Amino acid sequence: MKKVFQKMSLTIFLLSTTLIAACTQPLGAMEINQTASIAANNIKGPLDAKEVEAFADQLFAEKMKKFNVNGSNFVVVRDGKVLVNKGYGFADKEKNIPVDKDTVFQIGSVTKTFTAMAVLQQVDAGKIDLHHNVEAYLGGLKIPNKTGKPLTLYDMLTYSSGFDSPDITTFLGPQYIEQDISLAEFVSKNNMPSVIRPPGEVYSYDNTGFLLAGYAVEKASGIPFDEYMDEKVFKPLGMSSSSVRLKPELLKRMAAHYRPNGEPHPAEGFIPSSAPQGSILSTGEDMANYLIMQLQNGKFDGKEIVSKKSINLMHSYQIFAEKDMPVTTVGFENLYRELANGQHVVFKGGNIPGHASLIVLIPEQKTAFYMSYNNDSDMRADIFKEFMDHYFPEKEKAEPVYLPLSEKDAQKYIGLYENTRGFWTRTSIAYENGSLMLEDATSGKQKLRMIHPLLFVDEEGNKIAFKEEKNGNITYFYYSTPNNVTHAVAHSQKMDRKETYSDVSNSSSYKTYINNLSALSIMGAKTGSKFDPTGTMTQGEFIDALIKAHGWYGFPGDEAINRKQLAASIPDLNLSAPISRQTAAVMIQTLKQLEPMATSKVKLQDKADAWATDAITILASQGIVDPDTKISADGSFTFRAKDLLKRQEASALIDLAFGYYSLPIKR
Repeated sequence: MKKVFQKMSLTIFLLSTTLIAACTQPLGAMEINQTASIAANNIKGPLDAKEVEAFADQLFAEKMKKFNVNGSNFVVVRDGKVLVNKGYGFADKEKNIPVDKDTVFQIGSVTKTFTAMAVLQQVDAGKIDLHHNVEAYLGGLKIPNKTGKPLTLYDMLTYSSGFDSPDITTFLGPQYIEQDISLAEFVSKNNMPSVIRPPGEVYSYDNTGFLLAGYAVEKASGIPFDEYMDEKVFKPLGMSSSSVRLKPELLKRMAAHYRPNGEPHPAEGFIPSSAPQGSILSTGEDMANYLIMQLQNGKFDGKEIVSKKSINLMHSYQIFAEKDMPVTTVGFENLYRELANGQHVVFKGGNIPGHASLIVLIPEQKTAFYMSYNNDSDMRADIFKEFMDHYFPEKEKAEPVYLPLSEKDAQKYIGLYENTRGFWTRTSIAYENGSLMLEDATSGKQKLRMIHPLLFVDEEGNKIAFKEEKNGNITYFYYSTPNNVTHAVAHSQKMDRKETYSDVSNSSSYKTYINNLSALSIMGAKTGSKFDPTGTMTQGEFIDALIKAHGWYGFPGDEAINRKQLAASIPDLNLSAPISRQTAAVMIQTLKQLEPMATSKVKLQDKADAWATDAITILASQGIVDPDTKISADGSFTFRAKDLLKRQEASALIDLAFGYYSLPIKR
């Protein structure tokens, strides 16, 4: 789940998925030894409980030290038997409380798999049709829909709802632990996002979809969601220490929360109190039962919890970025596809600030594992990689044959793209020297090689799949990369970058910046078809543009926090007054919080107020200056700090600060 992002690191953005960066780490001594062990012993899956425990003991000792994790649990099941159910380290380091099989963790978005199963139980009972308009199951609640295509529970459970702000209904914080707000009360009092893309069209990680799916279960069954989960899911599975609510008896056994640096992090609750998208607490003991049921086609202890047909939907990929790139099942995802060693694996990861979880199912091998731990690091990626390399080593793969791409054929890919969930992530696709070139803030500049006209691979071996309309136009891409966590949880949409302003000449050095901001709906025409490039703008207008450019506006409370920060950064803020260049620089730096580029020594030559000087020089050191501001070879520059900001200058500063080439700019 997600919280207000100014309070959290970007890794929590993956409440959903994964902290994938660890996938790219070089082989260590332990990994090399394990590779040799595989060759010697020809291990095929976890078979012997003692061997699995010995492997896990060594693995967790190494990885917990590497990622500064205080405590973790680990459960492995195979063929209906629990091979390992063990705790490592401390649930509470300060109190010297160890993790054991009964230690409670917040499993975050692993909750979504339970919610999907609850919906499928209602499908089995004939009370819900996955492919019917979801509004039929929401007790009169209406979902704004601009597409003309009905939104279904199938779309929601496969993360393809098409919402404009899929996280806007997710609230998380310490203040919610003691509150009690029902799901029905919450949905009746909060605005829903709008469906702006045809449901089922593309993948975009979605908290609101699962929130509403839980509400549909509540309305279809006539039972409050938390009671339904207790009676229809946890009790039949013998999960006596699991709940979607923060029950006092479970909170007493809950592991403490820590930041990756080891500092304690306060526990956080949800609104609504029973959040179908991420509020479950559970233990290793309970999750072992859930894994066994999943691998036994929906049966546990002789009882059918959910039908085999429904389990097949949970285990079979439904949404594909490209025919060889499956993305989601009903409820599960494909987090670490490149690390699966050719096995059919379904995953679900979850994050609460200070807790992280992962569930892995390998149905064809009748094997599964679950883990939780008490910080926000990416340890789970390493654990999965080592587990697969040890028990299911990969066979050699043939190197693909890459095809040439002509400049003419490349035109349909070229453009500016914006992530459909992480709005702050923008990507440029261009054509240079016979190849597509991808550039964004995190991946940098990557040459793409073509496997076939809709599938490319970057220089690090990560795949990028384009989506093509029937008319041949490219509309989206999906980038399976460990370097950019935002790409991993959504498609990116191609933006309309038409050159429509009659008062912006083709020779203008500001034209690209103006067109970029127009395509992203950050700044548009002043009147009619005119941009008014040399006109001024008010402080309020500039703040509005910054909020959109910053991209955090899709999460609850973010816009209010941003506006408060911007107001506090400026002496005598006057929203209706024209904005000066120095005020604009301070506002940008307030949101960006950039550090001076060590390799770029700059010297401001003109006068600026003391409260603005640092911001101006930091932005200049990063290359964030308009085309009319020239930095000399010795680093000196004149910023015209107290001049009024022109609209074209605003477009350049905003695009350079928040565009695809930012964080930081390397010149």
